[in-house]
Amino acid sequence: MPRGSVEGVWAVSRVGAMARETTKDNLLEAGRRVFLERGYNHSGIESVLQAAGVPKGSFYHYFQSKEDFGLQVLERFATAHEADLERFLGDANLRPLDRLWRLAAATEERLKQWECRNGCLVGNLSQEMAGQSEAFRARLDAIFRGWAGRYAACLAEAQAAGDVSSELDVRELAEFWLNSWQGAVLRAKTIRSTEPLRTFVRLMSRFIAPRAGQSGGPAARDE
Repeated sequence: MPRGSVEGVWAVSRVGAMARETTKDNLLEAGRRVFLERGYNHSGIESVLQAAGVPKGSFYHYFQSKEDFGLQVLERFATAHEADLERFLGDANLRPLDRLWRLAAATEERLKQWECRNGCLVGNLSQEMAGQSEAFRARLDAIFRGWAGRYAACLAEAQAAGDVSSELDVRELAEFWLNSWQGAVLRAKTIRSTEPLRTFVRLMSRFIAPRAGQSGGPAARDE
């Protein structure tokens, strides 16, 4: 086969692969939006296809079932959020505790933009699907454990810097942080206000502060 013909075949193959990935990405992004707006159980495949602008026959070319699709939507969301965690919590230019506050502020701003209607997809699916699907429950649990681990690592840095009380176990604190934050997001959706998030930040900042007289605390550093 002439060289030009071979290159043409490879070019067509690459274009086809890119088109397939684009179609799948469109479906997954549409699924994220629809699940956030309507929930998993109230989202039919047809509504996802309409949101994605994809023909009906395409869905089962990429996904074995609605559950398979839902799990892949969840995975895509979790991957994007983990990148956000890395961007905020991995910022070595900020003190560790300031990274967490900055993440909280960014999340609050995002909820404001959504008028507190959508919340967190992982939190939403946990409420809806953890009791209905073992596959969802196991993956949701693993995602939350991963997030708690990231919080714990950042809180450990903050504790070493003297910004978190040495009396606290950072792994327990990370679980408490995650659980309380998810509850605040849920409450924000209910009252259509980010005030629960601000309440969380105010009270958490007081709760974790070093006690007077602890070495490494703010008073010790200022002396």
